[in-house]
Amino acid sequence: MTDQTRRSGNGSLCSYSISEELGKRRNASEENAYANALAQLDKALRHIQIKRGVAETLRYPKRELSVTFPVLMDTGDIKIFRGYRVHHSTVRGPTKGGIRYSQDVTLDEIRAMAMWMTWKCALMNLPYGGAKGGVVVDPKALSAGELEKLTRRYATEISLMMGPESDIPAPDMGTNPQVMAWIMDTYSMHRGFSVPAVVTGKPVEIGGSLGRTEATGRGVIFTVRDALKLKGIDPDETTVAVQGFGNVGFVAAKFAHEMGMRVIAISGSRGGIYNSRGLDPVAVNNFRQESGSVTGFKEADQITNEELLALNCRVLVAAAMENQITSHNAGKIKAAIVAEGANGPTTPDADEILNDKGVFIVPDILCNAGGVTVSYLEWVQDLQSYFWAVEEINAKLDSLMKHAFNSVLECAHTYKVPMREAAQILAIKRISDAVVIRGIYP
Repeated sequence: MTDQTRRSGNGSLCSYSISEELGKRRNASEENAYANALAQLDKALRHIQIKRGVAETLRYPKRELSVTFPVLMDTGDIKIFRGYRVHHSTVRGPTKGGIRYSQDVTLDEIRAMAMWMTWKCALMNLPYGGAKGGVVVDPKALSAGELEKLTRRYATEISLMMGPESDIPAPDMGTNPQVMAWIMDTYSMHRGFSVPAVVTGKPVEIGGSLGRTEATGRGVIFTVRDALKLKGIDPDETTVAVQGFGNVGFVAAKFAHEMGMRVIAISGSRGGIYNSRGLDPVAVNNFRQESGSVTGFKEADQITNEELLALNCRVLVAAAMENQITSHNAGKIKAAIVAEGANGPTTPDADEILNDKGVFIVPDILCNAGGVTVSYLEWVQDLQSYFWAVEEINAKLDSLMKHAFNSVLECAHTYKVPMREAAQILAIKRISDAVVIRGIYP
């Protein structure tokens, strides 16, 4: 575990070298998520007065855990996996953040995601700090039994950082409610009694919340709806392209379709499809469930992910993963509104290009905050052992998302900045205020 300070050779405390290891990445690749998160932070800090020391604390994770652990595979072989859990901030409450299983997981990616979660929770006024976790693995390459063993061992490894009052994981890329059920059960077995509030996004049967599975995608479309209203665009006259057709992308496409928008393009990891007359997201999802990909859907033409990004559409939902819209392709985007269903899909360089083009960006920490918002509602329900109907959950989500959208819009007008900077200004001010009010221990 890594903290912000360490002992020097003579036993005295010295500044930890994370300022060298983590902080000085402005010249790094545009695809480095942590470098991009720091660049966004620096841009927001230019507009607000915060003590230098307080601002410095926001740049670094509070603590990090890197683990390697063995898993007994079905073949009888033992395979070693690497995993991470990062807490960015605890100043506003316990940390909250997803766990992803992907071959592309890196520590810098997890650091960036944890930082973005801190901003997101503060923006939504949830009593959380940001966290993120991940395992370097292709979950599709594992059997169900191997996936369960990996999950339970990883949960055991990070259990010293996890708890309903300290750190509450949730699903992310490559994980799902079943994975959360295994984590909850593993933690509970170690405690000797059931602790449903230790994770969110779990099945309803063991304390999950109604509406949680659809919450992120539903929240995306709530913000798209508000952006369209702001721009005076009728949903019935709106064309939508959706990059990324996992849970978030599918749900966003489904609700956009139900609101009267015309979904003209959808893409997954293997490519995309296009039909100018519109696609039925449910039919496309059924095809994907059977074939493993959206490509090959008969009622559409095949396109690449790059071609989808450049389509002539009113709304582009970027719901795949980080660093999809970069300085190399931002100039080709024709959408009037970019809704960031994924975390960090647009790099800072691309932001500048899109802003110059007049594109209205609904930033990730606002756009995809529906997931963590209903996760908060799930956590509250677990703590009090009292559960709400799905209609009440969705109404609360709609109200919270609309309030956050209007708050960011007001901040953008006040500071004369784009929506991303406004969202981060609001979030950072709330966190810095909490740091000052709490004081520096000891």
